[in-house]
Amino acid sequence: MRKQILLILAFFSALSVFAQKRLLEDAFERASTDGFSGVVLVAENGEILFEKATGMRSFEENIPLETNDIFEMASVSKQFTAMMIMLCKEKGLLDFDDPVEKYLDIPYKGISIRHLLTHTSGLPDYQAIMDEHWDKSKVAGNPEILEYLRKYSPPKLFEPGEKYQYSNTGYVLLGSIVEKAIGQDFVELSKDWIFEPLGMKNTSIRSLEEKAQVPNFAAGHLKDENGNYINANRFHSSDYTVWLGNRKGPGRVSSTAQDLLLWDQALYSEKLISQKTLQEAFEPFRLNDGTRSYYGFGWDIEPKSPFGKMVMHTGDNPGYKTIIVRFIEENKTIIVLNNNYHPDQMKLVEAATLSLYKW
Repeated sequence: MRKQILLILAFFSALSVFAQKRLLEDAFERASTDGFSGVVLVAENGEILFEKATGMRSFEENIPLETNDIFEMASVSKQFTAMMIMLCKEKGLLDFDDPVEKYLDIPYKGISIRHLLTHTSGLPDYQAIMDEHWDKSKVAGNPEILEYLRKYSPPKLFEPGEKYQYSNTGYVLLGSIVEKAIGQDFVELSKDWIFEPLGMKNTSIRSLEEKAQVPNFAAGHLKDENGNYINANRFHSSDYTVWLGNRKGPGRVSSTAQDLLLWDQALYSEKLISQKTLQEAFEPFRLNDGTRSYYGFGWDIEPKSPFGKMVMHTGDNPGYKTIIVRFIEENKTIIVLNNNYHPDQMKLVEAATLSLYKW
């Protein structure tokens, strides 16, 4: 995804200034016409330059989306999990190079917290294990996932540090390490340590029951056999969000575009942690063979984009696509939250990026 943005930027660099200024407005109008449902927010130095919503909070109930509606973040959540680990580090509760077995009983040795953060652990996919063996009439969380990793002990995919391979399992373990280090619930700690201090009033790690009680929660939607958008929870592909509904670490944060901007701006300050610690989140990981992997602590990294250092992350859940892009040397931010899994999401990101540099 990171490379895709860079290629598009290079392709469009010859456009006229006027055309670039109109790119985002035109892209948003086209996406809206084509059925995109979501919120787009573009900011510079924390000031919102563009913020619009289009589509439906609920297609079935015909409720229009608003800019302050709450979306499932999916894997955009991982940057908050990484921050919880960094907060633990600054409190003297752990070190990034600690072995995971110092905190958790797992059948895999030689894996450090840093390996988990950077997706270089080689851990097997926990969801595949649970899908095969778990009783889906029950709801699993981190303790059950750890139990099944121990019970079935599928082999590592590769040796720690050998290569990058995206791992939701690693971020489940990170959530559990935080709980072990502190002795408190990860959900409550996230609220106490991040969301409340930053004024992210609409952000939380919510259960399915809690989401149902939020009036402005934007449901995820997929098309049925007749081409109509219906709640994604009706599809079999969404079942795991129920029987793995208590997992902590790899996802489950829900938020708004405006709250994500508060988070983005806090990362330029020391409201949560020192800039020295934070910079480790934005640095590539050096693999065992000396080559670099461009995933830091909860962020994809592009150190040399046409507009300076860029960090970003996407999220993908049934019915949802989310993305946050940060040009951190110039304090420019793009947030696109989509709740009908629409293909135009990246077109909006591309147009927003170009518009930022010709505003």
